Amino acid sequence: MINIITSSRYKINKKKLATIGDELLAEKGILPDLTINIVFVGKNKMKDVSKKYKQENVALPVLSFKYKDKNEPHNDKLTGEIIICYPQAVLMAAKRVKKVEDILIYLIDHAMDNIA
Repeated sequence: MINIITSSRYKINKKKLATIGDELLAEKGILPDLTINIVFVGKNKMKDVSKKYKQENVALPVLSFKYKDKNEPHNDKLTGEIIICYPQAVLMAAKRVKKVEDILIYLIDHAMDNIA
């Protein structure tokens, strides 16, 4: 299951991204009863997270955190978290002449590879 966590200021189709995220989970062999949070943040928050966990003082486009093995039985269903810097995704879309939604899907897919 995918949980989308975002501010209302970001133009995100939560329902569509959650559906695509669930499809990606199935493709990557992650059990359907496990949960991955996808959190959208701004540049300052992403810079703080990058600095704390990656020792990089930049706003990365995406970071992923794996909490548990995808097939390991456990009481807590949260298996991982994906943090996406929405402003960075918008810049990537502009540079690559793509839709922002396509870049978000690309970033989610990439991050899930690190969690799966």
